[in-house]
Amino acid sequence: MSETVLPKEPKESIKPAPEVRTEVPRTAPVRNGRGLAVVALLLAAAGVAAAGWGVWQVRSLMVGHEVQAGQLQELRQQTRSLGLSEEQLNARLSQLPAADELEERRRLVAQLQGDQQRLSQRLESVLGSSRKDWRLAEAEHLLRLGSLRLSALQDVSSATSLVQGADEILRDQDDPGAFAAREQLAKSLAALHSIQQPDRTGLYLQLAALRDQAVQLTALAPEFQVQGDAERLRIESQESQWMQWWDKISSYFRVDFRPDDNLRPLLAGQGLSQVRLALSLSLEQAQWAALNGEGKVYIQSLDEARSILKNSFNQGNTQSQAMLGSIDDLKARPVTVVTPDLSTSLGAVQAYLEQRHPAAEQAAPAAKSGEAPAP
Repeated sequence: MSETVLPKEPKESIKPAPEVRTEVPRTAPVRNGRGLAVVALLLAAAGVAAAGWGVWQVRSLMVGHEVQAGQLQELRQQTRSLGLSEEQLNARLSQLPAADELEERRRLVAQLQGDQQRLSQRLESVLGSSRKDWRLAEAEHLLRLGSLRLSALQDVSSATSLVQGADEILRDQDDPGAFAAREQLAKSLAALHSIQQPDRTGLYLQLAALRDQAVQLTALAPEFQVQGDAERLRIESQESQWMQWWDKISSYFRVDFRPDDNLRPLLAGQGLSQVRLALSLSLEQAQWAALNGEGKVYIQSLDEARSILKNSFNQGNTQSQAMLGSIDDLKARPVTVVTPDLSTSLGAVQAYLEQRHPAAEQAAPAAKSGEAPAP
């Protein structure tokens, strides 16, 4: 078989036809998918939000319903309580008396108040007058006590205080009728203020100190001492036997070649105790007289104590000299005073009290009748 041999064309001359490729855009499907997803998400979120809002609305409605139910329950309870109150008020109103009865009771209450007011006024007037009478009686009693203190004890300070108390009571009365009584009290006070009160307590204490000194008087008899002469003799004789004998015997007796006073016996033992007791008793009597204002007894007791010191003790004794000086000083101090008479003031107060009694008797019937007393 014969083959037809076709002439070979060169490879370069044979060119295939160009392939037309249609490129499908890839981005378009992706973008469409994403948009759908976003739209789906937005729709889902909107649905969730709508569902949540719906749930919240339902819950709000439920809460509001519950609140309204509670308020409704409270209103029902209030309505019940108001109903009960209304029933109680109706019951009380049904128990109240009628208008005529209320008017009668109001009239009785007003009458009772008027009676009580009049009774309180009467009681106040009676008590007021009785208080004034008590105070005036107290003033009279104070004056009596002051007069007694002056006459018995000459106690000027206490009497002054008592008279001042009586004057204050009369001042509190605020009564022009007490002018005369207060005038006499003022005169008595002026007289009392012009008197100097003696220091009886100080005199008593000073006399007590003298009594203690009298008990302690021990060196009553002076002992003869010739120390100066003995020293001179010792120097001259160089302590001879004679000087020693003289020193020993000089303690037993005394030889005085120039006697200028009368010789007194030496006190010792029982005699010394008796003198001390007599001196202490005299000073004690002076103490009593100083406290009680007995001038004569006071001077007499001090003179007696001074006489015991001078007659029983040597004048050269230092303690006896000091006691004599103290007794002379105490003797010069007064223990008595001239006190004024308070009888005039007491009589003026008593006259004022008698003057008030008729006025009180006139005021008593007026108080019983409910009228004011006549001035």
